[in-house]
Amino acid sequence: MNCTKCKTKAVIDLPRHNAAFCKICFNGYIHDQVAKAVKSDRMFGKDDRILVAVSGGKDSLALWDILLKMGYKADALYVNLGIGSYSEESHRKVVTFAETVAAVHGAKLHVHTVQEEAGAGIKELAQIIHRPACSTCGTIKRYQFNRVALEGEYDVMATGHNLDDEAARLLGNVLHWQDEYLDKQSPNLPASVEGFARKVKPLYRLAERELAAYSVLNRIDYIVEECPMAKGARTILYKEVLNRLETESPGTKQTFYWKFLERQKQAAPAAASMAEKDQAMLHPCSVCRQPTTAEICSYCKMMARAKTHAS
Repeated sequence: MNCTKCKTKAVIDLPRHNAAFCKICFNGYIHDQVAKAVKSDRMFGKDDRILVAVSGGKDSLALWDILLKMGYKADALYVNLGIGSYSEESHRKVVTFAETVAAVHGAKLHVHTVQEEAGAGIKELAQIIHRPACSTCGTIKRYQFNRVALEGEYDVMATGHNLDDEAARLLGNVLHWQDEYLDKQSPNLPASVEGFARKVKPLYRLAERELAAYSVLNRIDYIVEECPMAKGARTILYKEVLNRLETESPGTKQTFYWKFLERQKQAAPAAASMAEKDQAMLHPCSVCRQPTTAEICSYCKMMARAKTHAS
């Protein structure tokens, strides 16, 4: 198998593109796909300051690596959830990357530790507030990423969601016809109200397999294991279904998600009305001032209950 571009020996084949690449051409392909995503969705420019949400996994570390190599000003935030050895290992991977690759580009790593603030790890915290661990985790991550982005005066926050992630999320939203989630499933989510950071997903044109290959070829040391708290999550089932379809018909995930984005762009007025809806429903939390529909946001309620339990 030879590289489609330079005809030397290929290291990876991409059935959905009917192509194969050597390492150099594959890296070029990865960077080109991110550049297309950034340009077509007007995510950010060279002068913008970007905050990358990193977890220690392949996608987020690859995103940080790609943006830095493309010349963007990208710092990162890691949230240590206190999930025993899993968090210890993922934290170590992130710090190693920050001290080696990111440091060369002058990038900074922010770290937030849930245990230090709440007095408990994510599993114990979920039990205290009687909510599923994944729901608790999502609340904490969204809050902290938004907080650091605003306090650090970053222009935009970037996450490592890839094509597989977005296609699986879309499938779940369509199966349950969750219109509100469908309206907001975009690679570029503007700050609809003051107090929200703008969020982008520069990897949405790239498959999970491609990002794993990029990380291996570029010697990015990432945590391979799935989060133990994610066991039984429906997203995993949706990914398995889509993988089966992709095997039988390469390009299925791409067509499914990209066609959705095309229709979404045609419905731009609906997106504008969603922003107006947010502005009408959301107001500053009386404790932290981040946007919420209630007097006190769910994060502040969670922390209050955790501290009460600890005392």
